[in-house]
Amino acid sequence: MHIRFFVFSFCFILLVTGCNSNSTINNDSDDGANIRIRDYEDILEDGKLRALIAYSSTSYFLYKGRPMGYEYELLQRLADSFNLELELIVAEDLNSLLKQLTEGDIDLVAYGLAITSERKKNVAFTDYLYLTNQVLVQRKPENWRQLTLDKIRESIIQDPIQLIGDTVSVRFNSSYFERLENLSKEIGGTIHIDTILGKVSTAEIIKMVAEKKIEYTIADKNLANINASFYPILDASVPVSFSQRIAWAVHKDSQVLLEKINEWIENQKKKTDYYVIYNKYFQNKRYFNRRVKSEFYSLTNNQISQYDSIIKRNAKTLGWDWRLLASLIFQESSFNSEANAWTGASGLMQLMPQTAEELGVANVSEPIDNINAGSKYLKSIYKNFEEVTDSVQRIKFTMGAYNSGYYHIMDARKLAELKDLDPDIWDDNVNEMMLALSYPQNFNHPSVNYGYVNGIEPYNYVNQIFERYEHYKNFIKE
Repeated sequence: MHIRFFVFSFCFILLVTGCNSNSTINNDSDDGANIRIRDYEDILEDGKLRALIAYSSTSYFLYKGRPMGYEYELLQRLADSFNLELELIVAEDLNSLLKQLTEGDIDLVAYGLAITSERKKNVAFTDYLYLTNQVLVQRKPENWRQLTLDKIRESIIQDPIQLIGDTVSVRFNSSYFERLENLSKEIGGTIHIDTILGKVSTAEIIKMVAEKKIEYTIADKNLANINASFYPILDASVPVSFSQRIAWAVHKDSQVLLEKINEWIENQKKKTDYYVIYNKYFQNKRYFNRRVKSEFYSLTNNQISQYDSIIKRNAKTLGWDWRLLASLIFQESSFNSEANAWTGASGLMQLMPQTAEELGVANVSEPIDNINAGSKYLKSIYKNFEEVTDSVQRIKFTMGAYNSGYYHIMDARKLAELKDLDPDIWDDNVNEMMLALSYPQNFNHPSVNYGYVNGIEPYNYVNQIFERYEHYKNFIKE
């Protein structure tokens, strides 16, 4: 009631400025500045959902050039169902996830948070995504392979009460920290808590146990089991909590957003895909192990593909960020040098036979020749757009032409001028005219010289390359 009055009063005062937003203004920040909390209608108006996500082995990562992760896949589906663009903000400190939410920097924390009474005082939780419980992660004896199961059990902790006097390492603001404090009270003895920096994920802490950097940690059972599958010396069989609900969080004032997300979760739980996604990241141990061992897994190496060195050389010649060129190559072939299209295009950069011949490429399947030639072709297209002064827009025109042909782009630019749009801007201008060239009233226009084009292809092509590029920037540092 108090909040509604405050918002009404504020809107009345600012009526002349058109205060019609559903957002809430709070004076909760440390410096006393106003914080604007967005609800569902504000987000729809903006067209963008801002979600905080964690860079970890299950939430969000890069594998063989493709962004992946449990939270990432669910977020994509959520944003699509709301018809919103998804803006991902990668958490730098897992200890401050909820702080960023209460400060209004984001709309949603998309991270596996245990619903606790303490946390519910500050944020609103969605319906739970799955149930799990917390377990102790510890090492088996060095010679565990030579021991019977009973002997292994005798040599490790089997009951949380045995932790009295020992040290367990967890992040400070985690539900694990809260659980250890309560566990100490329950068993009537002190468990020493070693706090770990918020930038360290649970998977990394589990790895620290395997590598003898710490003795024990606490983790959710599903996370502990999937990570322990790669480190067989680890034991994660001892429960330290009852079942807990794992959910995402929104601001307490974003009640409509909360309702909409809960409706979406309820609907998703009726679908097989929802459980397939969960099993892919938390149950499929073979897939997890293969991923962790890969050179092209972002948590292992700062690499996108086996062709990174070739891509970097050519990107330098183009004057592009190499990660952007890598994203284009993934779009063309998924880094498969033997890729062939029904159109006759082949190789990493899907060169057409005539183009390959003109560029002197003898074997289009040879990665170095293919990337060198494809980059040379991109550079020649780029030169044709000298009148486009914005470098990013010029790259987008180049990519559009690489996909659909230079002259179709020129037709779209003519249409843009006819419709009072900017012919030198791709976004929301020429790209819209590429879509228009799919319809007879446009491709039959007297000013159009090269006729029909399936405009959705270059439209999506450019969007998807730049979207993937944003992911690459999140994972791969220059």
